[in-house]
Amino acid sequence: MDFTLSEEQTAIADMATSLFTDTCSDDFLRDYDEAGQGTMMSLWQACVETGLHGVIIPEASGGIDLGMTELSLVLQAQGGALGQVPLWRHQLVATALAKFGASELQAITQTAAAGENLLTLAFNLVNTHSEARLHAEKNDAGYTLNGLLQSVAVAGLADFVLLPITFEEQTRWALIDTTTEGLTLTKGQMTQGEEVADLQLNNVVISDAALLDNAANNWLVPRILASLASLQLGVSEAQIKKTVEYVSERIQFGRAIGTFQAVQMTMADTKIALEALRSSVWQLCYRLDNDLGCEHEAFASAWQACEAGHSIGHKAQHVHGGFGVDISYVIYRYLYWSRAISLNLGGSPALLAKLGDALTENNKLGWKYDLEENNAI
Repeated sequence: MDFTLSEEQTAIADMATSLFTDTCSDDFLRDYDEAGQGTMMSLWQACVETGLHGVIIPEASGGIDLGMTELSLVLQAQGGALGQVPLWRHQLVATALAKFGASELQAITQTAAAGENLLTLAFNLVNTHSEARLHAEKNDAGYTLNGLLQSVAVAGLADFVLLPITFEEQTRWALIDTTTEGLTLTKGQMTQGEEVADLQLNNVVISDAALLDNAANNWLVPRILASLASLQLGVSEAQIKKTVEYVSERIQFGRAIGTFQAVQMTMADTKIALEALRSSVWQLCYRLDNDLGCEHEAFASAWQACEAGHSIGHKAQHVHGGFGVDISYVIYRYLYWSRAISLNLGGSPALLAKLGDALTENNKLGWKYDLEENNAI
């Protein structure tokens, strides 16, 4: 596989890296934690000003109209700096509305591309097929929604939330205004700082136009998994870099602990896990950008993200010794982020179960997708 980036992709990656690293210094993150802050609003405004909030939003709606590869690069920079902003959720929702939403929803996409509203979505692994926790009933006015969705990121700040619902044994996605009657938000905060809210819907009525096309679910889910895996790639890469710096400077028994064979082997294991995740993420982004089948690759990449996040995180903590559990030192934040990403993805066992189900239904992988498509032409 060729991981060489184009000049445009390199420029986007460099801009994102510069923005996030310049803002999220160790001192900034320490102050952020001590203040118990949630979303980094000043950083979010900087993302809007630079256009990073609209990387994949179609140009016709006011976005940059690039692909998942470019968004992945931005998210890797965000993860590496631990930038607490809703980048991927905002633009995935806006793009889904542009592609699968009724004409009545297009103004929301344009406002999102201009950075004048905030969009988010509710997602956990059970929502990927027909197990969404919100149930819809058809009525004369449209649909009535009832149910509970827990820990929806930035729902307390968002203007609109895209929710998965079960209707006629299918998972559909519906957009609701956060001020809608019958919607109750209970706000909270994850351990890594992300603002969340539980959404309780009691007889919430939405119009037919608020429901996205049937094809939205198949478009959204692999991109959600790719986004979270990209964040984990950035988190883990920075975690390894900071750990290498530490073991190169920490002196024990008269020499740097990075010269000890056990530490070297541990760090080699983290590098292998990181590169396995990187190749999986790049393959998934490539297939998404070229409209190739990728259901299995999406679940596999998500599983790799959970496994790499856990393995790299705990090895980094281990070689840091006492500093690994000192909350005044930076390294513990990366483990918190990895745990939060894994939780959002659903965890390794659940992802393997979903992958197994997908393979049972259709055993086409990689080149087999392409062979079938080529034969159909």
